[in-house]
Amino acid sequence: MKRWLGKAETALGNHSDRLNAINIFPVADGDTGTNLYLTVRAATQALHGHGPGGASHSVDPRQPDAAQTDVGAVLAAAGQAAMEQARGNSGTLFAVFLCAAAEPLAGHTRLTSTLLAAALNRAQIRAWSALSDPVPGTMLSVMEAAARAAAAVDAGQNGDDSNHALGLSLDAAVEGALAAVIRTEGQLDALQAAHVVDAGGVGMLLILDCLRSAVLGEELQSELLDGLHGYDVQDPHIHTSMPDDDGVEVMCTISLSPLNAATLRQRLDEIGESVIMSQVGTAAEADGNYRWRVHVHVPDAEPAVRLIRSLGEPLQITVSELALPRDPQADPVNSSGHER
Repeated sequence: MKRWLGKAETALGNHSDRLNAINIFPVADGDTGTNLYLTVRAATQALHGHGPGGASHSVDPRQPDAAQTDVGAVLAAAGQAAMEQARGNSGTLFAVFLCAAAEPLAGHTRLTSTLLAAALNRAQIRAWSALSDPVPGTMLSVMEAAARAAAAVDAGQNGDDSNHALGLSLDAAVEGALAAVIRTEGQLDALQAAHVVDAGGVGMLLILDCLRSAVLGEELQSELLDGLHGYDVQDPHIHTSMPDDDGVEVMCTISLSPLNAATLRQRLDEIGESVIMSQVGTAAEADGNYRWRVHVHVPDAEPAVRLIRSLGEPLQITVSELALPRDPQADPVNSSGHER
């Protein structure tokens, strides 16, 4: 699992520019690659004890205790760090995916075909439900297709828990994800008009191929992305020719009762778009509240922040302009040392 996330961090760093170039949905702000990379990096750092969240949800690879051999515990730690530092729609949905995938794996020391199918299914269901208005043709569809493909193969293996059976399910998950990515272009009008596939979907495909690579000990499939519309190196940055998106993205972590969480989601739906709310961890705090990660696009930050503060005290609150300077040559990820 640690090798998977490390591979995903490197792959997303290497592909961030192309992912940014085709990012036009839900807003054409050209940052999906960067957001996914930074979110996965937070998960990876947590597993190596370098996360800013501290020891409370970091896993020290030098300590061979029970948590180190519990696949679910390792992914839960990574998922919590990713959730609390998630960036954008894509990063938040991946963090939800990671946290949910950890749940069926809790207490298990190795991955099997059946556990993989269960984890992918739980993850895609949770990701769909985190969004107030989920849309097909996005990374959600890719998650769902991967889960369905893995489940179909696992169902025909009669409980075989061998590594060979796991490999067949991983192959199917990646193949299903690729087919779903190709379909995204025809599922969303904005993608069809621009003649590109969904950026978040491609990012999810890369992440799943990294899982396959890490588990099977094989290289990433270099030809996997060949022919995806908009993904050739010489293709333009699609979003640079589109009008700026007005408004801001507001994100925070907040402790709320289930009732107040439902109230916040309803009210954010009334004033904004792209509302994502997902629970951080599964345990209630001492006061009976739960921690939630909140994401919304709104025309103006002040009403949203005022609404959030009326229900609790938000932490890690960030406000980002959706209309960012768009320089196709800008390379924020490579400053961390990754090569294209």
